Amino acid sequence: MFSSVDFNDIYIDPEWASRQPSRYEGAVSTFEEHFGSSEGIEVYSAPGRTEIGGNHTDHQHGEVIAASINRDAIAVVRRTDNGIINLISDNYKPNRIDTKDLDINENEKGTTVALIRGALAALANRGYRIGGFDAFVTSDVLVGAGISSSAAFETLVGTVISGLYNDMKIDPVTIAKAGQYAENVYFGKPCGLMDQMACSVGNMVHIDFKFPDNPEVERIEFDFSKTGYSLCITNTGGSHSNLTNEYAAVPGEMKKIASLLGHEVLRPVTMDDILSNISMLRREAGDRAVLRAMHFVEETKRAGEEAEALRLGDLWKFLKLVRESGNSSFKYLQNIYTNSDVSTQNVSIALAVSESVLTNEETARVHGGGFAGTILAFVKNDNAQHYREVMDSVFGEGSCDILKIRKYGGIRII
Repeated sequence: MFSSVDFNDIYIDPEWASRQPSRYEGAVSTFEEHFGSSEGIEVYSAPGRTEIGGNHTDHQHGEVIAASINRDAIAVVRRTDNGIINLISDNYKPNRIDTKDLDINENEKGTTVALIRGALAALANRGYRIGGFDAFVTSDVLVGAGISSSAAFETLVGTVISGLYNDMKIDPVTIAKAGQYAENVYFGKPCGLMDQMACSVGNMVHIDFKFPDNPEVERIEFDFSKTGYSLCITNTGGSHSNLTNEYAAVPGEMKKIASLLGHEVLRPVTMDDILSNISMLRREAGDRAVLRAMHFVEETKRAGEEAEALRLGDLWKFLKLVRESGNSSFKYLQNIYTNSDVSTQNVSIALAVSESVLTNEETARVHGGGFAGTILAFVKNDNAQHYREVMDSVFGEGSCDILKIRKYGGIRII
């Protein structure tokens, strides 16, 4: 069934691509177990994502660089005419949604059903056709590894609706916005748009949130597979369970500085504004807030510079900027460990070990929200296996994943 699919083109890494035919065939077999014949099926894929630049800038209307990766969620689907969606996902309980009922249900907050219903509602509100289907979904986008399993799923749902009912004519930006709407309004999580945009658009994506209701999105046509580098993500095993206040303090302190300078968010603020008022800002908001504002001003500018370096094919400047981004996150943003438990510094250890293993042509930085969780590293292909072995020896077998940046967002396979 999948003999005509070029898995190497989709998944980049030959070893990882070689696993896909059996994975896809297994998904079809599971679909048949639940829904009978596989006649008339279609297969879709949506990738996970990684944040590369613009750490903690999107909530202040800044700029970010993100990318899709070669770990994805796939769906085997068949259109139905009864308006009912029956979706089974790996080991989770079956989900049933009547597409005639798109109202918000408070009892569904935090569930898969909420994500599906919300994405459908967003697309229907924009005038797109929706309808029923049977689906089996399986994913290797790891939950808790900072590569956004929920955004991949939302993108997958939108892409399925695009293919089954709209001739694949729903543009990736619209699908991303539908996913964010589902997560914000129906699921109950106040996320930004970066995750969904990277998953849906694909490849390297530069997003400017100056006007957050209509962000400027640029897909950067840079073929990272030809650089000789891999993207390594290490899950350090830190828990996020008690970090709500730490995460909330970042935008809270940034907005405090913005307010003191007469703005709602930091986007209009310059470094001169901060330096000219630094005594007042330190007194009214505290030193950490000032440092975090300084991080924002330089980091959002740096994300734009990273995009420009990629447009020009200047890999060395890009990696230099990634290194500077990591340094700024550690020194000024201060999202590497929590001050309430200085004896536990998983991310700090991961970055320190990385510096001892990587060459000066490679680099590592915190990934995502920080405080616990993951780091990313751009590592030369011939050093990637050694790097993974070292990181696994510190954080446990399977902690480090060697990834590639994939050039496709949400797509129909067959």
